Amino acid sequence: MNFTDKFYFTDEKDVTVFKSENITSAHAFSTRHGGVSTENPFKSLNLSYGRGDPDENVDKNLDIFTGLFGKDRSRLVWSGQIHSTSVLKVKEEHSGKVFDCYDGFVTDKKGIILSVSVADCTPILLEDRHSGVIGALHAGWRGTVGGIAAVGVSAMTELGAKAEDICVAIGACIHDCCYEVKEDFYSSVASIKGREFADRHIKKDVFGIMHANIVSMNCEILIESGVLPENISVCTRCTCCESDLFFSHRASKGVRGGMKAAIMLD
Repeated sequence: MNFTDKFYFTDEKDVTVFKSENITSAHAFSTRHGGVSTENPFKSLNLSYGRGDPDENVDKNLDIFTGLFGKDRSRLVWSGQIHSTSVLKVKEEHSGKVFDCYDGFVTDKKGIILSVSVADCTPILLEDRHSGVIGALHAGWRGTVGGIAAVGVSAMTELGAKAEDICVAIGACIHDCCYEVKEDFYSSVASIKGREFADRHIKKDVFGIMHANIVSMNCEILIESGVLPENISVCTRCTCCESDLFFSHRASKGVRGGMKAAIMLD
């Protein structure tokens, strides 16, 4: 099934981000460009702590990024990603907090920036503009196969959203062109989701090398959860192919900065 690519790049306050026409709430997917980090592999808008870039650089970069929303870091919610299916319903008291036990957030509260960190994994932003409910999900392969997309949709409906009204923007990530996997990966996916699912999304090339399509996995799970196919927009840019524009864990062999996908009810 083909999905629309309704993404566009924009330069705001000397920061290059990309956005989706599918989402009406304030949102942004960051790139490498527009921050204060001067040394590779962190240059220049590194938004991840603990990777070797001085914390003061990350602080400034986060201030730059949240400034695009007209807010400061006290309105940002994020977590160290743990490749889980855990999704938090964000309340006002969570504003400004950093967690270490979630891979997704949903809220119906205005002015709070929900964000997830990525550097090849799949960032998913969701919005039910009618009910005023939004979400941000980090989908690595474990979270994807575990069904974090379904968990996110369910959490949004518990706040009043309707699955058929949810619009989704899946940002740049590693695509099947670069996501080479081995037999143990196929076996893990097949054991969790079944061989038919694995066969739909993991293909061998002419050299017998397996390639996994995490984007199509998430799209299938979203549709199974009641999201309409026409409400899903997929960015076709591959972070590994374009590691000059995006931080890529695979392209850099793990030595890299990090990006964020973020959304806010305004």
